[in-house]
Amino acid sequence: MNIALSGSVEPGFEPVAEAFAAGFEGRDAMGAALHVVIEGQSVINLWAGVADQRSGRAWFADTPSVIFSCTKGLVSILAARLVQEGRLDYDAPVSTYWPEFAAAGKADVTVGQALAHQAGLSAPRDDLSEDDIVDWDRMVSVLAAQEPLWQPGSGYAYHALTHGWVAGEIVRRVSGLSVGRYFEELITKPLGVDAWIGLPDAVDDRAAHLQVSPPLSALWAGEAKKPAPNWPFKAMTLGGALPADLVTADGGFNKQRIRAAEIPGAGGLASAEALATIWSATVVPTRGVRLLEPAVVAAATRTRSAGVSVFGGEPPYSRWGCGFQLDSEARRYISDGCFGHDGAGGQVGFADPLRRIGFGYVTNWMMGPEDLRATRILDALRPLL
Repeated sequence: MNIALSGSVEPGFEPVAEAFAAGFEGRDAMGAALHVVIEGQSVINLWAGVADQRSGRAWFADTPSVIFSCTKGLVSILAARLVQEGRLDYDAPVSTYWPEFAAAGKADVTVGQALAHQAGLSAPRDDLSEDDIVDWDRMVSVLAAQEPLWQPGSGYAYHALTHGWVAGEIVRRVSGLSVGRYFEELITKPLGVDAWIGLPDAVDDRAAHLQVSPPLSALWAGEAKKPAPNWPFKAMTLGGALPADLVTADGGFNKQRIRAAEIPGAGGLASAEALATIWSATVVPTRGVRLLEPAVVAAATRTRSAGVSVFGGEPPYSRWGCGFQLDSEARRYISDGCFGHDGAGGQVGFADPLRRIGFGYVTNWMMGPEDLRATRILDALRPLL
């Protein structure tokens, strides 16, 4: 398959373009985009394929796609900015800012622990519905009242979706704005990028339509058959609020009702350009904006969680700072010191403070552990730097 690439590549970065193109091999229904910013300047801006196979709509430079857990990284930028401004303290109890969170033995859970997946709230004890997850007040009330699944701070387990409501409510209590509104005011408007936590109806027709590869569907089908309580599986579905694959043809995160809601654990949408530009602005002035200073980046990216989770699991394992996913065997970036977040199906966004890089890759063809698309792009990029 010879995919027709659109966009631009600075001289010397052609191997990265070749690696990007190779990701389309055998995947006629796929669309994707790649953007890399170095020292605040774009060096790679590529897109190709189809945004919606149903209509044949092509992928464009500004096509937004659901970025799933990459959204956690963006919310973590918001929290870090509040720390930088002296309005939030990673070492303070969450209940300092959100008193109701102290219920059921969570009074001493710190902001840093909550952001590092240590709060014991990785999944809801009770099954939730779609109506629940589009209702912000309902979700934060459920999590504030819930007894932890394990002793907070004694270990971690990935808060696949609940992380967003916990982190987002902390941001809301401190900033006075919803997480989507604060994201818009602090980041997307100043940078002039296409990214949202809560997609406006007016731009819904631009969004990519998501499809799930057969191996990923098979993986989740196997998880669904495991005996209850399967807390890691419930962390993804919330007990029925979302399909196991996260999307169906017209449901889950393919549904505008879900995308329009502020679901900051997984529901953000962005173009690749937006992701790369935002992450660049965390480490170097970009379009006149510098979001974070080195001292707060250092504090936010200190390893807080790593290794085997409280529910077990096989390697490779991820590594976490204060909401940021750090370079690890599970997600290799350029090198140690990089921080960002990947997302279900193949999305990747991160910053490299040493090389002053912002990186964004988004796709609507969702793959599982067999996915090497972004990995091969990064393998091609690394020796060129």
